[in-house]
Amino acid sequence: MPNWLHGLPLFWLAAFVFGVAVLITAAIYAVVISLSTGERGRAFASISPGLLPPLGIVFALLVGFLAAQVWSSGDSATTAVSQEASSLRAVVLLSSEFPGEPEAQARSLVHRHIENAVTTEWPQMAEQGATLSVVSQPLADLQAMTLGLRPETPGQTIAQQEIVTSVEQALDARRQRIIVSESSVNEAKWGAVAALAILTLFAIAFVHSGNRRGAAIAMTLFALAATAAIIMIAAQERPFAGYFAVSPMPLEQVDPTLQR
Repeated sequence: MPNWLHGLPLFWLAAFVFGVAVLITAAIYAVVISLSTGERGRAFASISPGLLPPLGIVFALLVGFLAAQVWSSGDSATTAVSQEASSLRAVVLLSSEFPGEPEAQARSLVHRHIENAVTTEWPQMAEQGATLSVVSQPLADLQAMTLGLRPETPGQTIAQQEIVTSVEQALDARRQRIIVSESSVNEAKWGAVAALAILTLFAIAFVHSGNRRGAAIAMTLFALAATAAIIMIAAQERPFAGYFAVSPMPLEQVDPTLQR
């Protein structure tokens, strides 16, 4: 789906999808009913109602697969952000083992990383423009600084090792959230959903062509159900965009100065 649709509030996204569904349903109804006269009408009426359940099942299965993909991507994004926040929190806590300049520098680098993630990377991920080719320089500097420390006590030695591990975990979590931000339902899948929904609407119209009111009611019910399913998937298609976007709040909570 185009970027501008994902930028719409949930209400207007639903209104747009509903409006398109109404137009398509009305057009199919008008075409089939206008053609259901004479020999064509008898041919339409002879179509078995048993055709509808298989079409409905195939549509439901396709929607279910897409919903599972979308929800899985959302869960992966949430997990990556939480892991990144936990790793950075561990760095902040462990840096207290190196009081003075090392601690202040570590906290400053964590602050810079979170600030860049919230203000720059999040908007980029919402538009699927974030890339792994850009390394988080604050985390790279933090890693280099930690490796250059000279521990003076056993506690500092352990803290140094844990900080290095936490930075590596934060870098990996950042990579994961950027990779997940690229996930979406591709055009082929959306095309299959739309084609199957339209085909099912035609089938309903053919089966009920002898009863205009019955055809209108049946088509409206299916169109509403299909619209609800499409809105559900479209609203959550991109993990970092739209009404249900994954929030950077876990990262902001690591550095209270950035909380909005």
